[in-house]
Order: sequence, then C-alpha cells, then structure tokens
Amino acid sequence: MIKTIALLTLAALAALLIYASTRPDVFQVQRSTHIQASVDKIQPLIQDLHQFTRWNPYNKKDPAMQASYEGPASGPGSLYRFKGNKDVGAGSISITAMEHGKVTMALDMTEPFAGHNVITFSMQAQGDGTEVSWAMRGQSNFISKVIGVLFNMDKMVGTDFEAGLASLKALAEAP
Repeated sequence: MIKTIALLTLAALAALLIYASTRPDVFQVQRSTHIQASVDKIQPLIQDLHQFTRWNPYNKKDPAMQASYEGPASGPGSLYRFKGNKDVGAGSISITAMEHGKVTMALDMTEPFAGHNVITFSMQAQGDGTEVSWAMRGQSNFISKVIGVLFNMDKMVGTDFEAGLASLKALAEAP
C-alpha cells in the first residue's frame, strides 16, 4: 500500500514537472483602467518615483519597508531600492525610458528570488480622460513555471495592479 502511494505521488510529481516544462518562457501581466484626468496630470505620478510610491500597492503591503532613492527625482536614471516583508521582497525599480504617454521601468528583484522584469505604463487620451495600462513582462525560468502551475500568477499580480491603478485613479482624480 505504501509503495503504491509512493509511486502515485512520484508519478504526479513527474507529471507536474513535465507539464511545467511546456509552459511559455515569457510571462506577461497587464491591467487597465480609465482615469478622469489628462495624460499630463497622470504621467508625473508615475515617472517621479517619489510620487509612484504614494499609490504603488506594494508600499501599502509593508508600510515599514526600508527604501531609498537614487539619481534624478524623475525620469530615466531615477532608482528606488526597497526591502520589505515576505509580501514585498527586496529589489529595485528604475526608470529606463520615458516619452509622452509611456513610462518604462526595470524591476530587479533579489528576494524572495531573483527576477528581472520590464514594467510599462501606457497612457492614451480617451474621451474625457485617459486609459492607463500597467504591464509587466519577463522571463519564466523552470522554477517560475512550476510556481505558475501551482498558483495563478496573473491573478495574484493582476490583483495588485488593479489595487495600484485604483489608488492612482483616486490620486489623479482628486481636486
């Protein structure tokens, strides 16, 4: 009986690992919202990392997070280093490119595991406001693929993006 359970467990683990190996090598998470404000009002709240941390959902997950800023106050070259609890991890965010309606950042995680992702905020004037999209993409190594089979990463990260966009909306729409 124990031998049968062990063999079934081993077969299930092998199936999980084989399935994980077939998952895509790249992931992307994206969420969007409509904000009743202009691109010119919204973009400074993203491209200035001091403003970005006012609405970023990860800063709210750990109010005691250790953080520091480097480089210019805004735009390419500005850097935000952070070290927080298990819900936040540790790493840095830097602005790598910027143009009207678009801000690109590099997210380099060191904890709980290493990861190097590209974050893009796109803002498109639409009607009486702006459609804002927050996207993150990166490479999926084998461990990430296994975790992605066990946990819905799009839902987990997407929920955080939705919360962040709701906070950005509240801030940008405030009088």
